[in-house]
Amino acid sequence: MKIVIIGGVAGGASAAARARRLDEKAEIVVLERGEHPSFANCGLPYYVGGKIQSRDKLLVAPVKMLRDRLRLDVRTRSEAIRIDREAHQVQVRNLDTGQETSESYDKLIIATGASPFRPPIPGVDGSRVLALRDLKDADRMHAMATSGSKRAVILGAGFIGIEIAENLVRRGIAVTILELADQILPPWDREMIGPIDAHMRQQGVDIRLGLSVESFEETPTGLRVQLTSGETLDADFAAVCIGVRPESKLAAEAGIVCGARGGIQTTANMQTNDPDIYAVGDVVEVECFVSKTPVQIPLAGPANRQGRIAADHIYGRNSKYRGTQGTAIVGVFEKTAAMTGLSEKILQRIGTPYEKVYIHPADHAGYYPGAEGMTLKLIFDPSTGKVLGAQGVGSKGVDKRIDIVAMAIQAGMTVDDLEEVELCYAPQYGHAKDPINMAGFVASGVVRGDQPIVHADASLAESQANHFLLDVRSEAEFASGHIPAATNVPLESLRERIAELPRDRRIIAYCKVGQRGYLATRILMQHGFDVANLSGGYTSWLAANPSPTT
Repeated sequence: MKIVIIGGVAGGASAAARARRLDEKAEIVVLERGEHPSFANCGLPYYVGGKIQSRDKLLVAPVKMLRDRLRLDVRTRSEAIRIDREAHQVQVRNLDTGQETSESYDKLIIATGASPFRPPIPGVDGSRVLALRDLKDADRMHAMATSGSKRAVILGAGFIGIEIAENLVRRGIAVTILELADQILPPWDREMIGPIDAHMRQQGVDIRLGLSVESFEETPTGLRVQLTSGETLDADFAAVCIGVRPESKLAAEAGIVCGARGGIQTTANMQTNDPDIYAVGDVVEVECFVSKTPVQIPLAGPANRQGRIAADHIYGRNSKYRGTQGTAIVGVFEKTAAMTGLSEKILQRIGTPYEKVYIHPADHAGYYPGAEGMTLKLIFDPSTGKVLGAQGVGSKGVDKRIDIVAMAIQAGMTVDDLEEVELCYAPQYGHAKDPINMAGFVASGVVRGDQPIVHADASLAESQANHFLLDVRSEAEFASGHIPAATNVPLESLRERIAELPRDRRIIAYCKVGQRGYLATRILMQHGFDVANLSGGYTSWLAANPSPTT
């Protein structure tokens, strides 16, 4: 058996290592056009920022190790330029000498990844306009960041743009982020990401939303960036971080079927329309685990699993890829945002019914020192309670909770299951009722009808004549800030003052985070009122309305 793998890094390297474990006698050739077949591309921003000081730390599996330990025929600086499916051959160009040779294969694995999108902006190919895909890119940006640069402009506020911004700020560089959307980190729902935006601004990052670049122009002292607003910015360099595109041209030219967004289409075994050719990693189109629709989601974890699955299938094992659910996390200045499954904006776009709840717990028991708050958003099917997605933002413990929900989605669990899930508890780690349990309690109450809810993005859009806003916090809390037109009746005196409430309008009760609002809702429901709780309380309302009138 001779296996040729085009591309290393995550998917290709994983496929090669798995194939060797399954077949000691196989000839396994890895063609990598770069200098390193397996490196930690997720660590590149942290090398630029100095958090990872040694470049060698980014070399996950150096060439010598792959050759000596796994007996792989690793050929760096070797670019596959054509696939001849009928002859079972790959045309290869040596990038150092220009020489071209043909490499035969029994099975071929395409792991060419995805490349940063370079928009057709004048000057975008200049020497001071950088990307960050591989170690060469990282070397260039590292050199810029450590050679006296004072100011940088980042185009795009996705994962890479945010991480680069943090690391440049740590180098003492003033950073401006330009994002065409109306929020940073577009995969998240807008109201969830507000705390990260505010935190970055507090760290000195200049975030400009709804803007893009019209042109880049090199000057004797650096770079001039012309914005679509008409303003110009002077910088030492810029980084373009507006997404990636699958590098599927090689496959498409060989007649391998690709999807609408360019990703190679495969079976669950990672097999293309050619039974002797497989594709893995960022170059492939995947199925969303939740919606079962085709998506393009570049993530390292799925790429590694796909590489393993492809090798398994070559050797007769019926390994299958379950789909990608988009579990992702980003850290910035000690804050964390994480998500899994479908966002609200995607559910709206594909027309899938859903409900959502917000909770604002601490990461561990409040009586134990050091507890810090977080916000969790749980999205679920309103009729069955099946978990569809979740998002979390905070400082500590966010990753743990989103990982739990990710497993719940894999298992097809419902919000009722989250009520009952048994998790580790000690006061320094969590709660006897973990935030996951609490999210399950709240969501299950909604599904069962125990707690009708409304949301900050909808309730106040209604006419005030149709509802009565009831603030059940203390008088001091009310005085410090409240939703406009709300009436304050503290929960402790609600039963005694129930006659003051109208019966001809729906009552929307709220507190700080939702718990007292829930109690008020239960009280009023049993007294015959039409009432709903504002999910997440005043805290969620502030997130949706960051400049309240009190």
